Formats: sequence, structure tokens, C-alpha cells
Amino acid sequence: MVTPVLPHQNNIQQIGYKLLSMLNFKGKKGEEVARTLISTCLWNDSVESKSRAYGVSPQTVRNYVEEQGVEVIEKLLERARKISLKVLKGVKEIDLSIDWTTKTWYGRPVGGFGSSEEGNSWNYATATTKFNGKVLLLAFVTQVKGMTKEEIVKALVEQVVAMGFKIRLMTLDAGFYTIDVLNFVSQFKYVIGVPVGDVKVYQEFDGDYTTNSKRHRRDEQVKFRLLVYSKEKVKRKRKTLVYFARATNLDLPKGEVLKLYNKVRGPIETSYRNIKAFLPFTSSTKFVFRTLIFVLAVAFYSLYTVFKGEVRREQFRILLILLFSDDLFYLKDFLFKSIEPLINNIDLFSRR
Repeated sequence: MVTPVLPHQNNIQQIGYKLLSMLNFKGKKGEEVARTLISTCLWNDSVESKSRAYGVSPQTVRNYVEEQGVEVIEKLLERARKISLKVLKGVKEIDLSIDWTTKTWYGRPVGGFGSSEEGNSWNYATATTKFNGKVLLLAFVTQVKGMTKEEIVKALVEQVVAMGFKIRLMTLDAGFYTIDVLNFVSQFKYVIGVPVGDVKVYQEFDGDYTTNSKRHRRDEQVKFRLLVYSKEKVKRKRKTLVYFARATNLDLPKGEVLKLYNKVRGPIETSYRNIKAFLPFTSSTKFVFRTLIFVLAVAFYSLYTVFKGEVRREQFRILLILLFSDDLFYLKDFLFKSIEPLINNIDLFSRR
């Protein structure tokens, strides 16, 4: 039997102290509020249900976050950047992946934020890079109403450049495909996803393409190399070809460009899944509250990347839970629920 090598207890304790220091709320109930939020992330639970375990009301937690949340968000993002910089020590040139994730909140609509007309969702845009198997967050932007895609990309790139990095290659999701974004990223080597419906090329293609946006004059249109490829998909026992497109300024064989795009951009989807694994729930509709808990989940993910390869995400979660003794009562139920399906399967098998 191979015993997994776990991080030293002192390292885990240091993470616990760092989490509490980043959530340094001022006031009599500041520490209880911080522990509530940390516990909520570890259990992927709701803020309202966890607060009672720490002797504070849900409204008290909301009040603290709404009053001091902006400052705490900055501390959390700064910690996430420092972790990335430490891992990237000595690295000068990076491949950058820019993307966003949408988090939909059910319940009473909140106007003024995100991409949803009903106000039920927010977009969080990030710039990440992959190094030694770790996806590292470098920049973060919350999209608010009226913010253009060009402004989002510029803000992210400015943050990355300010950290002292040179961008070797930039990849962007198809959601960023606009003339303004294309004009901006043309100063770098780039590959950007393109909605096939926009270019209306439904065949294998590799050649020059010029945009024909009705919102821009002829001299404002952008010329780039367009790559279109197909994949066979089976739906209801029918095989169909689905086409995908990429815009680029790279002078490489088509296959190499497509591989580069997948290599640089692909890992960001995994990182978003890991971030959401630490994302708590809340009934609060306040923008600062929703942003803080998402950034807190980002901070948890960044701390997890330090130990990635040594422990799995759920092992990392349990190790941190052990630091917060208030939660040990719930650990028994958590572990039982984790092995309950296995027990049921063994019982079912033994009856055969």
C-alpha cells in the first residue's frame, strides 16, 4: 500500500492564518465573520446556514461584507497574485489565456450587472497562465453594465504587464470576438475564437479574412488569418459536422495554431471548475457580497495550486477543515456521506 505524501502540518496552518489575515474584518464580530466565510467555502455551503455555527446572524455577516468588502477583495486578489508571482519567479515571458466565467444566481433579479438582461448573472473575467502544470491567476475583472469587451481585455492586459511579464502569445474565447478587441490584441501574437455564424464559412478554410461589421466604416474593418475546422458529432444517432473558427496573426501551420490555442486556453476551464468547487452560496443580492465570495473562492484555488501534485482538491479541503475546530462536528457527517455510496454498493454486491 502506497501512503500519500501530505503537506507538512505547519504549511497547512500557515494557510489557515493567511486566510484569516486576508479576511481581517474590523469590529467585535470580525473574526466570527471571517471564519463563517472560510467555513462556507470549505463546505461549499450557504453563508446563511454556516453563520449560526459561529454565533453570528446572517445579517451581521452581510453588514460586515457590505461595509468592508471592497478592501478585503483587494487583499484577496493581492494574495492570489503573490502566489502566482512566487511560482513564476524568474519567468519573464508567458502565454496568456483570457476568458470569463458566468455565475448565475437564482432568486430576485439584480439590475445593472453582468450579461443577463434579467440581472441574474455576473461575468468574472480572468487572465491566467499555465506553468509546471499549474494554472495561475494573474489578473481579475468583474464585468459591470456598460463595460465593453475591449475595456475588459485592456484592463486584464494592463494588470499582467504591470507585473513585469512579456506576453508571448494570447488566446481569447469567442465571446471576445469584436473589431475593437482584434485591433487591440493585434500588437501581440494571438489566437481568438470566432463564432462561425459571424464569418459564415462552413467548410475547411485557411486564408485571409476581412470583417464586414455594419457598425464600423470600411477603413475600420480588420483583416486577419481565418482558420475553420470541423468536428464530427453524433446526435440522436445522426452524424453531423460542426464547424469552429479561429482568428490569428501567427504564421504557423494550421494544425499547430489549433494545438497552441487548445494548449494555452484549455486549462482555464479546469481552473474555473476548481474555483467554483470552493464557491459558497448566499441569498444576498449585493454586488460587493457576490464579488467577495467569488474572489474568496479564487484565493482558495490559488492556495490549492501551491500543493497541486501533492494532494487532491478534496484532501486539501479536509486538511483545512481540520484547522477550524468549530467544523469538526460536521466532519463526521461529511466523511460518512463521502463513503455512503461505497457502503451501499458493497451491501448490494454482497446480496447477489
